[in-house]
Amino acid sequence: MKLDKIIDNMLESYNKYPDISKIDTVLQPDKEIILKILSRLQNIVFPGFFGRKDLSQQSAKYYLGDQLQIIYDDLKNQIYLALAYGEKYEGISEKEKEELSEKITLEFLSRLPMIRDFLATDAEATFDGDPAAFSKSEIVFSYPGYYAITVNRLAHELYLLEVPLIPRIMTEYAHGLTGIDIHPGATMGKYLMIDHGTGIVIGETTTIGEHVKIYQGVTLGALSTQGGQNLKNVKRHPTIEDNVTIYSNASILGGETVIGEGSTIGGNTFITKSVPAGTIVNNKAEQRFKQSQKYQDFGHGQFI
Repeated sequence: MKLDKIIDNMLESYNKYPDISKIDTVLQPDKEIILKILSRLQNIVFPGFFGRKDLSQQSAKYYLGDQLQIIYDDLKNQIYLALAYGEKYEGISEKEKEELSEKITLEFLSRLPMIRDFLATDAEATFDGDPAAFSKSEIVFSYPGYYAITVNRLAHELYLLEVPLIPRIMTEYAHGLTGIDIHPGATMGKYLMIDHGTGIVIGETTTIGEHVKIYQGVTLGALSTQGGQNLKNVKRHPTIEDNVTIYSNASILGGETVIGEGSTIGGNTFITKSVPAGTIVNNKAEQRFKQSQKYQDFGHGQFI
C-alpha cells in the first residue's frame, strides 16, 4: 500500500472519530507543560529534596520566588486553555477566562502551605506505621504511596477550584508511575498512610478520615457504574472514618457504605454495607479459623 493511501485512510479516521481528534479546534492544554508544573510544585513543596539541592535560608527565598513565578505563568496559561473543557465556562468571554485563570492560579498557590501541613502528617503517619522506614527523608524520596498522596493533595485543590482536565492529568500520571489510582475528587484526611500501594483504587466521591492506613490492592469503589453519566455528581464511593486500617485486596463499595471509626478491615474482604465503629471484619474462612482457635475479639471490636 502506498503512503498516500495510508494518509487518506488516517484522515478519514480523523473525520469519523472527532472525539479523539483535535483538528480545526481551539488551542489545547499541553500535557508536557502540566507535568513540568507538577515537577516544579514538588520542588517547592519539598525544598532541597528535588530540584536545587544546595538551598540555604538565604537562597530559599530567591529560589522559591523564581519557581513560583514560572509555575504561576505556566499554570495560569494551562488553566486558561483547560477552561474550554468545562461546561460551566461555556459562553464566557476571553477576558473573563483570563481573569478567572489568574484568580484560580493565585488561589491554588495560596493553598500550598496548607497542603504542606497535610503532607507533613502523612510523612509522620507513614514513618510511625512502617518499621521498615529508616527516616522520613526515605519516605519523601522513594515511597510510591507517599508520592501518590502528594500528587492527589495538589490535584485535589485544583479539582475543588473546578479546573477541568489538569487535576486528572496529574493524578493519572502518578497512577502510571506508582500503580496507585486516586481520583482527584477523593477527599483524604490528615495522617494518611498508603503502604506498598500497588493496585489501590480510590474513587472520585470517596471520603477518608484521619489516621487511616491502606494497604496494596484495596478498592474503594462504586457498587455499579451501569448508570454511566447519569451517576455524575452522585455519592458513589464509600466513607472511611478515622483510625481505620484496610488490609490488602479488600474491596469496599458503594456511596452509602460507611466504615466506622476504629474498624479494621481484613484482607480479601468484600464489603457493600456499612460497618459499625470498632468492628474487625475478616473473610469467612479466616473468621472460622480464628473462632476454632478461640481467638475472638480481644476486646478491640467484634468479628463480622
